[in-house]
Amino acid sequence: MLDRAAAGSRTVDFFGSTLTLPTERRFADLDSVQRWVEAVLALQPVLRRWPTTPDCRVRSRRGASRAHYAAPDEIAVPVDERWALREVVLCHELAHHLVFHDPSTPTGVAAHGHEFVDAFVTLADIVIGPEVALLLRAGLDEVGAV
Repeated sequence: MLDRAAAGSRTVDFFGSTLTLPTERRFADLDSVQRWVEAVLALQPVLRRWPTTPDCRVRSRRGASRAHYAAPDEIAVPVDERWALREVVLCHELAHHLVFHDPSTPTGVAAHGHEFVDAFVTLADIVIGPEVALLLRAGLDEVGAV
């Protein structure tokens, strides 16, 4: 649905309701991704929810198959892959960083467990918009992740 919104069809039918999706940011290079990460971590709603989160650096990743978070403070993205240089992917990786540094996160939680899902959807809500958060939560619920 986010790809369709980027292609110009920003309205989607969602269980009988029409949602207008916000435009998802796409990035040109590693520097713009790093600036986005710094700006997101400085947002007041993020600081209120995760006040003890340290900075996170972004680096280029070899291979085109995935982006990933490397604890304690690194996001690696394949910079030559357009799918990776987009806001929803970066929210996913940054959510790992937030959960890792959240003192209320229990030890030994699953990498994509409930704490992560909550952080991912909350971050998407703050950064991209509530419509995207709704779609993510519904999709994650559909696959049993919520």
